[in-house]
Amino acid sequence: MSEPDDDGLYEIFEALLDRYTPENAIKRLSGFASPAAVQGIRDRHEHNLIRIREMEEPRALFLDNRITWYTGPQPGDKYWPSLRAVLSGDGWSTGAIDNLDESSTRIVSLLNHPREKEFSARGLVVGYVQSGKTTSFTAVTAKAADRGYKLFIVLAGIHNGLRRQTQARLIKQLVEPNPGGWSQITDLEHDFTPTANPASYFSKANNTHVLCVVKKNATVMRKLVRWLSNASEYLTDCPALIIDDEADQASVATKSINPLIRELLDSLPKSAYVGYTASPFANLLIDPSADDLYPQDFIVNLPKPADHYGTEVLFGRYALDGENPEDVDDGWDMIRTIPDDDVPLVRPKTKAEAEGFLPTITDTLRNAVLYFWLGTAARRVRGTGNPHSTMLIHTSVRTSVHNSFREPLEWLRDATARELDELGTLAELRKLWDEETAKVAASDFGETKVEFDELLPELRGVLRDCRVIMDNSGSVERLDYENGPVVAIAVGGNTLSRGLTLEGLLVSYFVRAVTVYDTLLQMGRWFGYRTGYADLPRIWMTDELIDWFRHLATVEVEMRRDIDIYLTEDKTPRSFAVRLRTHPSLKVTAAAKMADAVNAHAGYGGKRVQTRYFHTNAEWLLGNQAAARALVSQGLAVGAKLERKPDEGLFIIRDVPSDLVLDFLRSYQFHEKSQEADAELMGRYIERRIQYTGALGRWDVAIIGNVPGSPDENFEFADGIAVKRIIRSRLKTPGIDYADIKTLMSRRDAAIDLDCDIANLTEQQIFAERTKRLPDIGLLVLYPIDKLSEPQPSKASRTALDAAEHVVGAGFVFPKPVEGDTVVAYEARYISADLSGLEPEEEDLSILEAEDQ
Repeated sequence: MSEPDDDGLYEIFEALLDRYTPENAIKRLSGFASPAAVQGIRDRHEHNLIRIREMEEPRALFLDNRITWYTGPQPGDKYWPSLRAVLSGDGWSTGAIDNLDESSTRIVSLLNHPREKEFSARGLVVGYVQSGKTTSFTAVTAKAADRGYKLFIVLAGIHNGLRRQTQARLIKQLVEPNPGGWSQITDLEHDFTPTANPASYFSKANNTHVLCVVKKNATVMRKLVRWLSNASEYLTDCPALIIDDEADQASVATKSINPLIRELLDSLPKSAYVGYTASPFANLLIDPSADDLYPQDFIVNLPKPADHYGTEVLFGRYALDGENPEDVDDGWDMIRTIPDDDVPLVRPKTKAEAEGFLPTITDTLRNAVLYFWLGTAARRVRGTGNPHSTMLIHTSVRTSVHNSFREPLEWLRDATARELDELGTLAELRKLWDEETAKVAASDFGETKVEFDELLPELRGVLRDCRVIMDNSGSVERLDYENGPVVAIAVGGNTLSRGLTLEGLLVSYFVRAVTVYDTLLQMGRWFGYRTGYADLPRIWMTDELIDWFRHLATVEVEMRRDIDIYLTEDKTPRSFAVRLRTHPSLKVTAAAKMADAVNAHAGYGGKRVQTRYFHTNAEWLLGNQAAARALVSQGLAVGAKLERKPDEGLFIIRDVPSDLVLDFLRSYQFHEKSQEADAELMGRYIERRIQYTGALGRWDVAIIGNVPGSPDENFEFADGIAVKRIIRSRLKTPGIDYADIKTLMSRRDAAIDLDCDIANLTEQQIFAERTKRLPDIGLLVLYPIDKLSEPQPSKASRTALDAAEHVVGAGFVFPKPVEGDTVVAYEARYISADLSGLEPEEEDLSILEAEDQ
């Protein structure tokens, strides 16, 4: 019998991979193929694996010795092809399905081969809130089933709503397209209940895959662990995939669920545990050396899908190291401020006030609700996208507070319907709609603006269809999107804040007092996809919450950037730890989950630090003027070299002693929001660099303004040293008592003291030139800013600075440390807010121990 050709041999090899590991499949192939043919098969397989390992997206970290074996779907597969067909039928584009195919292939390639004798893997997949993580793990499940994984356990959050929603998705996308392929141990209405003869599900005579979707509830999970133990002898050859959805919730540092998950994994000789979350703060702080759930084998960083609404898109973020703040997006103008005075009218301050609490329909809440009905009517005019329309009101964790909103909201709905034809009502609605649609252009999202007169005929039907639903742990009525289009105002708490998708979410009204990164981020149900109405979503919240979400957007981008950076340095999950930026008013995660965390070092080397925030009162500003003038005059007094370039609005004082810069840092006041521009930390860094390396003993001090004009336009730092004041308007942010100018320095300013052509240098090239020409010299730049600083008419997002006195901004450029220089500025600190005046509403995890209902 002749040897099959190369393609035929490779098909045989791929068929063997369903029953054997790649190594054993090669051995089998060697029994009837020539050594040269076997080597060709080995090379071809390795070539396919390299393509998987070197994928640009998704980014992945994994242990050095982790074997990549999966090369993608094969011709005889059942479950992935049927899932692909379902998604196509649901309107997914070919490109979106192909992206899912690639990312799920990467994840499956990091699992163990199901034919290994024993394995226990720990992995983590980091996605975005409401970005399709469920579809991702459904695709991973389908492909793992195609390759021979037998048991699939999905830990679907802690609430029945999410568990039921997840079960429904898996039934639709995996079970129904493959009748006879799955044995379901749970169903839509019932969480895990032990069945008789568990061994029958895992015997070799049973060719079906076993699917179990359970809540992270101690009672349920104990039953599951006991049930599996009764089939232990049949589990030795049962490859199991455990998907932990919302893996940061309840799974880390809890007294019952965490040990039960580990007991579950220990009972399975072949197990792969993969956590999915958009807020991995707790997971990344697990002690890697402990027998726990730290993702020691791999971490996958899913890319942000196209058209996804995320934290950064809505709230903007702060610039990271090496970024020009002008290049960082401020987010769309979709956030509306709830005045602090409104908060006690919609949320009781203490537990004692919760019973009998009656909310007030404040002006902001009324506007939010009216806009929701207008936006829903506009969506009906467009007739595209998600048929459902939802508004979320989230003010408290307490069910009694939720329930108190029903009567006033239904009264507002009915009153609006009765008065819809009255001129006053129509004028109010038209004004609100015109103001909102003017702030966000529909054309920016590829949509056409819906005029008020177009949506008005739909408005009465929207009011008729709108239901007010209390969705909480005590309510019978729940959001149900399975029986036709829904228009609903949902009032709730924890049951709406984790994993559960609010279909067609259009408006959110949010004042919940939560001070933990992961809990707060997960409560942002407004993240996700808004096909057909991307211009219409709006969020009402307090200024404090707006600031917190902006900080979270920065943390999220920085965390993902850290992962991407380590990917280029051949790091593994055991050889690096992702840094998580702290905030003075927020905790990264619950205290118990931070028990194994350590302070992370950070330094100023190679950074450009600038003042962005300013108080606008006279005393503060005059003090900073005095500090700047003292630095300049004292620098000249000690004989520092002065370079005058008045025709450029520039003076440079070279070789200023570090003592004068340190004195300046002691007297100049930085705004408390300026976390990087911290005088104490910068001073400590300078002193350490001088002590240990000799660098930063001398500084260049530059004064940058405009070409001098008339005396009343100039700012004088010392005799003969004056420049015309520059203009820096502030961002238009209602409700704050300080100025945020966003950007002080230009990239070019960081090279102002270099004797070379700097016009076209990038940030990286500037620091390379500084290292070459001024390796030990720091640069301090002073900017005199006009106290009025009116913005240009085209800058709609800005308003006048309107300070009591002229402002002096300061920018610092620190040279990059030389190789071997490990001096750091400070250790990051966890700081808790003073919550003594407010009852903090932490996530209620008592449900983990409750008897399952």
